[in-house]
Amino acid sequence: MPHATPLIATIVAGLVLAFIFGALAHRLRITPLVGYLFAGVLIGPFTPGYIADQNIANELAELGVILLMFGVGLHFSIKDLLSVRKIAIPGALVQIGVAIVLGMGLAHLLGWTLAGGFVFGLALSVASTVVLLRALQERRIMDTERGKIAVGWLIVEDLVMVLALVLLPALAGGGGDIGTTLALTIGKVVGFVAFMLIVGQRVIPWALHHVAHSGSRELFRLAVLAIALGVAFGAAMLFGVSFALGAFFAGMILAESPLSQRAAEETLPLRDAFAVLFFVSVGMLFNPHIIVEMPLPLLATIAIIILGKSVAAFVIVRAFGKSTKTALTISASLAQIGEFSFILATLGTSLLLLPPQGRDLILAGAILSIVLNPLLFTIIDRVVGKAVGEDHPIGGQPKPSVTGHIVLIGYGRVGKMVGDTLIEAGETFTVIEAEDDVAGLPQDPLATVLVGNAASADMLNSAEIADARLLFVAIPQSFEAGQIVQKARKINPKLRIIARAHSDEEVAHLEKLGADLTIMGEREIARKMLDQALKGA
Repeated sequence: MPHATPLIATIVAGLVLAFIFGALAHRLRITPLVGYLFAGVLIGPFTPGYIADQNIANELAELGVILLMFGVGLHFSIKDLLSVRKIAIPGALVQIGVAIVLGMGLAHLLGWTLAGGFVFGLALSVASTVVLLRALQERRIMDTERGKIAVGWLIVEDLVMVLALVLLPALAGGGGDIGTTLALTIGKVVGFVAFMLIVGQRVIPWALHHVAHSGSRELFRLAVLAIALGVAFGAAMLFGVSFALGAFFAGMILAESPLSQRAAEETLPLRDAFAVLFFVSVGMLFNPHIIVEMPLPLLATIAIIILGKSVAAFVIVRAFGKSTKTALTISASLAQIGEFSFILATLGTSLLLLPPQGRDLILAGAILSIVLNPLLFTIIDRVVGKAVGEDHPIGGQPKPSVTGHIVLIGYGRVGKMVGDTLIEAGETFTVIEAEDDVAGLPQDPLATVLVGNAASADMLNSAEIADARLLFVAIPQSFEAGQIVQKARKINPKLRIIARAHSDEEVAHLEKLGADLTIMGEREIARKMLDQALKGA
């Protein structure tokens, strides 16, 4: 491997191996994240063969965090953030406190200092931004109440860690005015938020609006990336806040613009690529020897991350009167650690507060908790979800038997428009939506709402697809849509199926699986434009 190209070598090795092992993991029906992490282990310093540059990998991972948090901000408003503050602020603070106490207890048993136990517990208290957001996005619950609480909770944790990273060197030094340092840090954070609300709210949407009017897609994409990365970097350099927090606020300010949806689409490919490199970089940190050398402390560390934090979060969310399902989702979301934990572990070790074994336990706990995290969500989705009323009509009422009805899959932007039109036309229809707290679900007597996975044959049978005359598949995910079309066609060969697609390939795929009509947005726009033009010809 040429010595002069560590950046290229790290990107190529990371992405190629992540693809190979991610595809293998998917084939084995486990989350691709495990494959990405294993790719990182292979190119890390603890396994033979090629060793990638850890510093470069960490910086590439940081880009992934910036773009991911920017994307979350684009779907989040200031109103959303304020709406969950009453549960997110006290919830995150109490949960951090519980993790610190548990971490200090384990550290005491291992003979570490009080300061070492504090840093250890603090590192175990903060969830990984990338893992949490990927979990919410994969389950399409980012826009639900649960998703908003989880993101708000994450922002509070982020702010606490910003304060911790500034205060730890002062505490370790033994001297210095801690009060002044704390006041200065809080002042910088407040200054950044004020700057974004006063200046950013005017400048960012205005700049993007003017670039959009240039008609250049390339310039628009460049402007979006410049805003995301520029604000994140400026926030860190000028105000001392994290890259992630700066990017989140940039996205949230831009969310007020009508161009926010387009901005999100333009950054999606880069977000996905750099998110993969994040998991590769985490894998590179893992030292397999820790499993043999310190098995019991490692088990205790994982128990704090997965059980201690989760139980605390569950109790807190339930204490605020939220549903069991919401509490379980928040608990699973937080049952892992990541990037801030690595930074705290490295800083604590360099300040001689945390022993090297503590750093190794934190890193091993992070990678193992990330591997186990999808399993927690699977347990909630498949086992606990049924116990709390999932896959049943909303309201708990038995679904009336109907024939010749319409079934609508998905109640997002497209599905809602279809549903509103069906209600206006007086049609009886059944909606299948993955989540019961999606905004705007129909409350009309004509509509029955079922909650669950529409790709399940049981769910389609619950919607009495065998007696339906028409099926609308309004979800944008072509793979899942294809499964639904194929199963619905098998149950009801006479059913008329109408689906949506984003490309000619998706149209062909869905029609091959049994869709009678597949509508592609761009094609319909072109037809409408031509119809209007030819009318006046």
